[in-house]
Amino acid sequence: MNGTVPNPHYPALFSPVSLGGHTLRNRIIHASIVTKYVVNHAPTEALLNYYRSRAAGGAAAIITEPVAMTAHNRIPSRLRAWDDGGLDNLKRAADIVNGEGALLLGQVQDSGRGRHSVGRNDGAVGASALPDDLSWTVPAALSVMEIEDMIADWAVGCARLQSSGFAGVEISAGHGHLFHQFLSPWSNRREDDFGGDLTGRLRFLSQLISAIRQECGYPFIIGLKLPAEDGVEGGIDLASAKEIATQLAKQRAEFDSWTWVWGAHARSLYKHLPDAHGERHPYLSHIAELRAVAPDIPTGAIGYITDPNECETALTDGTADLVFLGRPLITDPAFPNKCEQGREADIRYCVSCNTCWRSIIDGNGLACDNNPRVGAADEHDWQPEPVASPKHIVVVGTGVAGLEAAHTAARRGHRVTVAGDDAQVGGKTWLHAGLPGGENLSSVYDYQYLMAKRHGCEFVLGRHATADDVLALQPDEVVLATGSRSGQPSWLSDEWAASGLIPSAREMAATLLERNDMTEGRVVLVDQDHSEMTYAIAELLAARFSAVTVVTSRERIAHDVSLINRQGIYQRLHDLGIEILCNMEPVGLDALEEGQLAVRNVYNGVIQHIEDVVAVTHASSRIPNNELQPILEAAGIPVTAVGDCRAPRSLLATTREAYEVACHV
Repeated sequence: MNGTVPNPHYPALFSPVSLGGHTLRNRIIHASIVTKYVVNHAPTEALLNYYRSRAAGGAAAIITEPVAMTAHNRIPSRLRAWDDGGLDNLKRAADIVNGEGALLLGQVQDSGRGRHSVGRNDGAVGASALPDDLSWTVPAALSVMEIEDMIADWAVGCARLQSSGFAGVEISAGHGHLFHQFLSPWSNRREDDFGGDLTGRLRFLSQLISAIRQECGYPFIIGLKLPAEDGVEGGIDLASAKEIATQLAKQRAEFDSWTWVWGAHARSLYKHLPDAHGERHPYLSHIAELRAVAPDIPTGAIGYITDPNECETALTDGTADLVFLGRPLITDPAFPNKCEQGREADIRYCVSCNTCWRSIIDGNGLACDNNPRVGAADEHDWQPEPVASPKHIVVVGTGVAGLEAAHTAARRGHRVTVAGDDAQVGGKTWLHAGLPGGENLSSVYDYQYLMAKRHGCEFVLGRHATADDVLALQPDEVVLATGSRSGQPSWLSDEWAASGLIPSAREMAATLLERNDMTEGRVVLVDQDHSEMTYAIAELLAARFSAVTVVTSRERIAHDVSLINRQGIYQRLHDLGIEILCNMEPVGLDALEEGQLAVRNVYNGVIQHIEDVVAVTHASSRIPNNELQPILEAAGIPVTAVGDCRAPRSLLATTREAYEVACHV
């Protein structure tokens, strides 16, 4: 992959580097990602496909999800390394990765008291019998003997990984996991050798590093993932992170690299996966500052890095020696190869939406909004088999469902015509991309449109397609992707709905994006949608009205959003001073002319009034725009509805369904 001539596009990124007696072919490391592709401690074909595609796609090394090595950590969804019974499966994973020229590293981790799924962790162990900041799980405090046993188990488990072909391990001592809990004075109140001052709180991690090195020797990579700012009052901040690094630097001969991560199992969990609501690569300046403690130790850059230029800059400006990519390699396993070849336009970019995180927390297996083939065979270089009998496929609609179906069908050899109302493509995702925090979403439809044009799709845009228009194109089959519209909520009378004075949130957002003025008074957003887009609209409303109230009949907002994104939503809405009223619904609009809106508690019926109201909008359940389907079917044309046109739902479901339909037309 790398020769003596520097890569003409990204010379630093595609230069080799030595770690722990191994040589990495470039500086891109796949950060540890839980996949839920392990069943009963064994890798599924999806996991092996996943590893193969990322290795063949050009990553220098892949760090697995945590491996089960101790008596406290035998979760069935983790590979088995606590005894020799898991060796064959470990070797299968290593052989897959090594066979594509990459290295495989296992992650050493225990969540301790930390938990971000619903409920508490009844089997949790920890530094002290103190509640987790997020789940309120109280762990059993580990005894000194239990700590020593765990260290021994991990060291022997790492040796099993080594014998199976793994090139090393990463010790995950951040994110609020067990080692982080020992490092933090907030969660470690012990008075024995593993608590007290920093030296005591570091002892668990320090002894573990030494035990692994003694057991595994060289060549074997030991990497550290350490806490930077965990966002917990009394926990670890940048100053104490420097102290930790200073102490650990004395063990330089025993480990090979380090990087720092943010957040913890607390209200700061969302800092672990920053998104487009904040600055890009927000942690690089802090990583550079921490690296200065011991600049000779290879350092990793991590955190909302999605572009190859960002990777190259982090390596050339003194910030880091390695780049850890998680979400970008989920979205496009061939990201490294495409960068190396100067094919940046062909990259399917991560939009940092964190759907991947939600999919694994919900136990459904790793999935991606912008990559419907995660875990499929040959995912990194997918080229479909040409169809034996090409058809003329007409796709009606230019949102992400229509575009996904169009480019996929065209790549299979069909002749594809795409008809759409608007001059631009993207549908409601185009609108969302213009809202606060939505800018990355444009890369979804930008990629789809580029691939569709490249593979010969014809576009007929800027005109509403009637049934006669579609039939005039003489299609063999029609894929209907005409999206959905906001429904009329039960509290909104026909008279008020007809007046146009209470528009849907999308209609109001489209209007407000064309203005920059501020309106004095309160706007009320009635939330019966609970999607990311609704709260992006709420942020826009805060920039256009002097006061905003969000009303929902549910017990909380963002009910249908993952925990990690919901935290960010609450943080931003509270920072903007947006009032949130839960368990409430409007009951009458008669007093709106006097600037008052009545809302009723859905449980006890108590009514309260919101004052100084100058505007009301609603984010309501959506209704499919599928009116064309029965007309076309009556004309004898096979029709398949996809995306919101079939049933309103998530971007993840939309892109996957459109892809699968296009694979079978």
